[in-house]
Amino acid sequence: MNFDEYCQQKAAPPGSSTYYALRQAPAASQPLLTALFALRREFEETVKETSDPSIGRTKLAWWQNEIASLAAGTPSHPVSKALAAYLADVQAESPALQALLAGYETDLDQARYLDYPNLRRYVQGVGGTFAALVARASAKDKNAAAGWAAPLGDALMLAQFVAETGNDARHGRIYIPVDEMQRFKVPAADLINRKYTEAFTELMRFETKRARDAVTSARAAIPAAERRSQRTLIALAALALALLDEVERDGYQVLHQSIALTPVRKLWIAWRAK
Repeated sequence: MNFDEYCQQKAAPPGSSTYYALRQAPAASQPLLTALFALRREFEETVKETSDPSIGRTKLAWWQNEIASLAAGTPSHPVSKALAAYLADVQAESPALQALLAGYETDLDQARYLDYPNLRRYVQGVGGTFAALVARASAKDKNAAAGWAAPLGDALMLAQFVAETGNDARHGRIYIPVDEMQRFKVPAADLINRKYTEAFTELMRFETKRARDAVTSARAAIPAAERRSQRTLIALAALALALLDEVERDGYQVLHQSIALTPVRKLWIAWRAK
């Protein structure tokens, strides 16, 4: 298996939202974008699918060294080799890659967030940093890309938190700020034990509205001159909004199941996104 095939399987298996979003990108940008999404998936798996934090830290330390090797021109991992092949300036993006890694490392140290400003720092480290990397891969004005891409990355993370509330809780992580859960009188035990209440519904209505407003605003802020080159991010935004609508229609029943769009619907939404 060559590194392109590895990245495709890791980042965008057929039927996934990423698969359809990547297909909207300009053909010349797709290999690099796929490699970036594969790298993010590697980091996600390390922190969210490793039960022992010490093992997770060891794996992240390996990735830290691998990113340094990538910058030095001696990558060994298939994803790193793909990035070496397609990134125009590896050394220029190396700090952002390290920042993304550091953002995911937070998941090994922190499972709850006191308030929204604390959560937002994590979201910016993971979501905003990644979206900026994706945007710069094909942006006409790479220097300005982070300014409009990072807020969209943050917003996409908020939408993901809504849909994955139950799954995250089952893995010991709650991305709803503590003070907001207290305001709506929803104890963490309700999320862990999959207990639906009127209070939980009101809490999720609040979280969903914030995520939807953030995605809508950030998508609208993408400059007109960049919209054609940023079809992947635009498609991801459209898919996130559609998923939030589905969660809402299902009465926020996200604790015991994963609500998802069908592959055909994903294809249609991604193709029509603008």
